[in-house]
Amino acid sequence: MLLRLAYLGITNVVALLRLLPGSDRDKDAEILALRHQLAVLQRQLGERRARFEPADRALLAALLYRLPRPTLHRLRLLVRPDTILRWHRDLLARRHAAASRPHRRGRPRTVRSVRALVLRLVRENPSWGYRRVHGELLTLGVKVAASTVWEILREAGIDPAPDRAATTWTQFLRAQAEALLAADFIETITLTGTRMYVLAAIEHASRRIRILGATAHPTAAWVTQVARNLVMDLQDVESDVRYLIRDRDGKYPALFDQILADAGITVVRSGVRMPRMNAIMERSVRTCRRELLDRTLIWNQRHLLQVLREFEIFYNEHRPHQGIANARPLAPLPDPITDSDRLAHLHIHRRDRLGGILHEYEHAA
Repeated sequence: MLLRLAYLGITNVVALLRLLPGSDRDKDAEILALRHQLAVLQRQLGERRARFEPADRALLAALLYRLPRPTLHRLRLLVRPDTILRWHRDLLARRHAAASRPHRRGRPRTVRSVRALVLRLVRENPSWGYRRVHGELLTLGVKVAASTVWEILREAGIDPAPDRAATTWTQFLRAQAEALLAADFIETITLTGTRMYVLAAIEHASRRIRILGATAHPTAAWVTQVARNLVMDLQDVESDVRYLIRDRDGKYPALFDQILADAGITVVRSGVRMPRMNAIMERSVRTCRRELLDRTLIWNQRHLLQVLREFEIFYNEHRPHQGIANARPLAPLPDPITDSDRLAHLHIHRRDRLGGILHEYEHAA
């Protein structure tokens, strides 16, 4: 131990003598560099190798690059002196590259309030993709491109939902939309274990849905009465519907097709295991399940009809639909906001339906 102590004393005296010729500036730089290396080691306790972040490299390079090479070799550094010099060269190279880079051209940067609104919509509605967010912005009068919404989500690290590929059958339905109506049963289970059946219909042209009724026992008499009610509703609005698409479910009695035929509506049954023949109705059923039924505890039939009526109002009067250029079935899109001052100071109010399950956004008064 005494020999070790004597050795340490002699080496430190020699080190002190070597420091005497140095300037105060060089000594201060050495002290700061050693302190920062100590901070790096303390920050990475337990790791086998010290890792320098870009900020650490920039600081050490700025402190030590003016020191002579013999002084660098004398210092107790965690890296080689050549590494310090290389860090300094890289720092200068990036600085010159940034200074020589021409100014960025292209579209102006999106207003900060619009970016904040996009992120808010995604945060409050995790299942929305960038096209769904784009449609909601249009209903608020904020006219931005769908690609802009996608870019905002990408910069925030939020992956947008993939686009759904269009099919040939979808293109055909769009061409014949004015005369088409589709119907289907939606099944759900209440808290008491009762299986409920909901019969709904959707107009292909406007995407308006109609909740025709709900029951635990879809008898032939009940389905027939629903058909009569549907015919009367269509006649009241002077609808041009001439075809109704449905699947081959056994709950439809023959009298259901007959009542529609008497009203001039031809029933078209979809093929076996061919859901794309009734794609628009199947898509609306999926929306109803994802946005309502899968997030709601249904108590009984009365409660089910109540929440379905609220969803019907939301679906027809507020929710944008991609199939009709993000319009709403019963409410046209507002005029785009052209005033830059108003666009820069957006005040959006959220209205909750069904206790916050459904969100509607509108400009605050």
